[in-house]
Amino acid sequence: MNKTRTAQTIAYEKIRQYILNGQYEGGTKLIEADLAEELNVSRTPVREAIRRLEQEGLIKNKRVLKPSASDIRHMFEMRILIEGYAASKAAKYMVNDTIATMRSSIERAKTNDDAEEIIAENKLFHDMIVQEVRNPIMVETVDRMQTIIYMFSKTVVQHERPFLLDEHQQICEAIANRDVSGASTLMKKHLEADLEFVVNVVG
Repeated sequence: MNKTRTAQTIAYEKIRQYILNGQYEGGTKLIEADLAEELNVSRTPVREAIRRLEQEGLIKNKRVLKPSASDIRHMFEMRILIEGYAASKAAKYMVNDTIATMRSSIERAKTNDDAEEIIAENKLFHDMIVQEVRNPIMVETVDRMQTIIYMFSKTVVQHERPFLLDEHQQICEAIANRDVSGASTLMKKHLEADLEFVVNVVG
């Protein structure tokens, strides 16, 4: 049983990595037998890995996700609804220590040249705000989107979307100033800018 779980984990992590780093491009058909041979595991853990990645949205109908502009807009609409609301909650409830942590994260991102580190700080910034929504269903919805969110974050960071971190700073200050409507509006505008940038790059 442990060996099976280990094989499933290996298959999941490897296939996910190959998708995220572009080795398996969008639209690529994934064939269980070929993957099993490549990863040196049986077909069962590969099948389970594919099922898990389908749940995360990275695979659809046994093909690597190649989102259309419409798909991207639908995903961002969900984030805008949840994170805009979360930002308003953060302005009400986020404690000063968390705000200080968020400021430090933004500063680290601004002074870092490593794309993966900036992506990690970007995730931390958004995660801290989402946690303030205090709604487990909303948090779980965002958690299920994390792999897709990573792909979008990678796009905006690697292609150097203008004003990305400046907008983080503005949102943080609105939260620190307890500006409920301002924090929500700034977060929505921030994600709308991400959306248009990603659609332009992907398109």
